[in-house]
Amino acid sequence: MSGLESRLNIRLLTRTTRSVSPTAAGERLVRAIGHRFDQIEEELDALTALREKPAGTVRITCGDHIIRTTLLPKLMPLLHDYPDIKIEFDINYGFRDIVADRFDAGVRFSETVDKDMIAIPIGPDLKMAAVASPGYFAKNPKPKTPRDLVNHRCINIRFPTYGGLDVWEFERRGRKLKVRVDGQLIFNTTTHIADAALGGMGIAYLPEEEFSPYLEGGRLVRVLEDWCPPFSGYHLYYPSRRQPSPAFSLVVEALRVAG
Repeated sequence: MSGLESRLNIRLLTRTTRSVSPTAAGERLVRAIGHRFDQIEEELDALTALREKPAGTVRITCGDHIIRTTLLPKLMPLLHDYPDIKIEFDINYGFRDIVADRFDAGVRFSETVDKDMIAIPIGPDLKMAAVASPGYFAKNPKPKTPRDLVNHRCINIRFPTYGGLDVWEFERRGRKLKVRVDGQLIFNTTTHIADAALGGMGIAYLPEEEFSPYLEGGRLVRVLEDWCPPFSGYHLYYPSRRQPSPAFSLVVEALRVAG
């Protein structure tokens, strides 16, 4: 009540050492909203219940591959256990501003996460992989160095944030090399890149886990592996100053890599 008086800059109660009674302004306020006190108390009780019983929607922006391989497998058991929790996925390859766009969290590689965010690993270290079909390499020599890629058809990706085509980055023995490649196909997501590589449309370059089933079966052939060192993989990131809801805290714990 003291806080409300300070906000209104008017006294609502007359206080003595023995009693408290409403002022004229206090009586007017009671007449105006007194019948709503029970409703207000019910709503406060409901908010307390939400705090104690995990519920509500958690919004996450990420790529589609990580949903299939990591997020859904880890979060579906949580959703079965807590039917009042909802998760909304926003599949987007742009670097969304999760605060401005009202997301609870996003998923990126660790090196692309802003420094003012909390980032937790949700998967193992990864390696990039340059691959093509056996049929493609039957007609074209395998590249021996990343620079040889300029003489090949490559399957490109255009990220919304930058607008330009993705630059392929390689590293060996501390030497880093960036290559701009060209080809007949450009995508704005990774979903169909493996299919294009399987169809002989050129060399593709993505995290190796996106090609794993095809590499193991020999349907895709890997090249330049010595130019693809491991790096820190996918991280869930969220604002460091946010007050997490019980639902969000459960999502974080479900995704966190044990270690």
